[in-house]
Amino acid sequence: MEELKKKLQEEITALEYELRNALPKEIAKARAFGDLSENAEYHAAKQRQSFVDARLGQLRQRLGSFSMVDMSKIPRDRVGLGSEVKVLDMNKDEEITYRLVTSEEADAGKGLISTTSPIGRGLIGKQVGDQVRIQSPGGVKELEVVKLSTVHDLV
Repeated sequence: MEELKKKLQEEITALEYELRNALPKEIAKARAFGDLSENAEYHAAKQRQSFVDARLGQLRQRLGSFSMVDMSKIPRDRVGLGSEVKVLDMNKDEEITYRLVTSEEADAGKGLISTTSPIGRGLIGKQVGDQVRIQSPGGVKELEVVKLSTVHDLV
């Protein structure tokens, strides 16, 4: 969680610099070209400025929400944010390990799945031995939780 907070803060810092320093220079330079109604550079810089401003708002809100995560409320015996879960895919008879992370950290190829993904939502709150049927884009998955390490075990 701390690594993600650091990554968000680094992006905020970079975007704040762009918003306060680089973009005003681009806009001023584009204004010097004259007629703003047909000035592509000016319009591109203003669009980028709007995008950066909106992205900063999103990042600040996300960073604020992480500050409110109470680690003591994440269960120690059930799947939750930060858990590493080994499941048996009963359709394929193979074991898969997932780590439940935030949507910003998700990378399915590395086994990092978001708590908001179909599989993540299906596993939240489950314990070792629980079976779950999950509707995913690839069809219905039938999974059994065979091993669980919560964020408390992994710290």
